Amino acid sequence: MKKYACLLLFALLLNGCDDGDLTVETFDFDNPDIKIENCTDTYELLYKLKNQESLLLQMPEDKLENVAGEQTFDIDNINYRLVYRTYDGTVAKTNICDAIRPSLPNVTDEWYAKNGTIVIVTKAKYGPPNTTENSTRIVGYTHSISFKNLTYSKPAGKQVGPDFVFGDIDTTVDGLDLTFDESADLCTSTTNGKVVYNFDDVTSLMINNIDPALIANETTPSGTPRTGLISPTQNRVVYNVYNGFIPTDYFCKTPIPSSPAITQTWTGLDGVAGQTGIIEVTTTSVGPGVFKHVIILRDVILDNGNVNFKLGNSFLLGELFTTSN
Repeated sequence: MKKYACLLLFALLLNGCDDGDLTVETFDFDNPDIKIENCTDTYELLYKLKNQESLLLQMPEDKLENVAGEQTFDIDNINYRLVYRTYDGTVAKTNICDAIRPSLPNVTDEWYAKNGTIVIVTKAKYGPPNTTENSTRIVGYTHSISFKNLTYSKPAGKQVGPDFVFGDIDTTVDGLDLTFDESADLCTSTTNGKVVYNFDDVTSLMINNIDPALIANETTPSGTPRTGLISPTQNRVVYNVYNGFIPTDYFCKTPIPSSPAITQTWTGLDGVAGQTGIIEVTTTSVGPGVFKHVIILRDVILDNGNVNFKLGNSFLLGELFTTSN
């Protein structure tokens, strides 16, 4: 019984410490335990909460781009807003995000940034490397947000504040799992030459303008596959992510349809003989005039111009079946 009474008293003391107005001259959200949160998956409103304080950042919903690099935006109090508030009680997510917000606690003070710069530095976030396959995968992006040259408007007048770090927030990335079935296909006449491809619902992996010698209807000797190197003009490996489902006839149309739209493009870095960027094809006869070509990408690195990742020592693009004339 004494144990429960002590717990109740402790809870009452905690609540009592949160009551009452809070007056501050400066604010501090540097504690690493205070994380950036967001109300929805659009990242339009980001915030930090600390007892009776909140720090709110509003931006257009598409500004946390999954692209490595640095972006800067000017605070204008229209599209880009930074607001600091104090309350007469403990503030919670419901006070920030709910459509019908709780009536308590009340806002007791509010500062807003009249001007200043939002700086967002974005880096790729990698999952654990696969040491067996020597592969890596990008699982998301980390956005480090900070502010520079801030001037606040507050009830007591203007105040110039120091530059400070808002914190990090992670976003997930779609499509980079590269999971395909074993069946590959071939287009013989396209704007990209002969194209070998494999795809699932919203992603594709292609070899554009593949060297015809790689897909010859002749059995390869055991342990001696045909090989070629990735280059900008021939054997160009391209991985695309789309904003909708890919129809089965998409890849063989000329020109390539505009829908579904491509949202991400990753290209294979140029190959180096005996080292990286190697296309390997093993051909066997599976019936009269029918050949199976097993297409392997060895030590291929896919790059989007900012970051890259490794497919691995051996990645199956697919098995392609052809017939001889």
